Amino acid sequence: MSATTEGKLRIGEVAELTGTTPRTIRYYEEIGLLRGSGREQGKHRSYTEADVERLREIVRLRSLLGLSLDELSRLLEAQAARADLRRKLQQTEQAGERRELLEQALGHIATQLELVRGRRNELENLEQELVEKRRKVRSALREPER
Repeated sequence: MSATTEGKLRIGEVAELTGTTPRTIRYYEEIGLLRGSGREQGKHRSYTEADVERLREIVRLRSLLGLSLDELSRLLEAQAARADLRRKLQQTEQAGERRELLEQALGHIATQLELVRGRRNELENLEQELVEKRRKVRSALREPER
């Protein structure tokens, strides 16, 4: 990675590293999916390796699941909340508090599963439609020409 001063990256470098465009990165910032690490003196956006990794995860999930930006935002919010809960779990030894944190984690996992399962169901429906179309075409091929 070719970083600018102090390990900070400019938007063009981040776009190149993640296979996106500066415009996409700006839009993801605007809607709250990505938070840039700040601005350099010349008012240029600057990013860290953590920002690059988050953007890679956003791109991966969007591509893999084909989620809308709203759905993607919900998925990422649940993921971030779970990470926060993991940190809190490591800091507490009280059984009651640990149980509460674990129950909250289950809620976030349920949100993520709902989104993933919804996408899977849509893909399964598409698959069934294609299987049926293939069956019809194969059947038509077996019929003698009219």
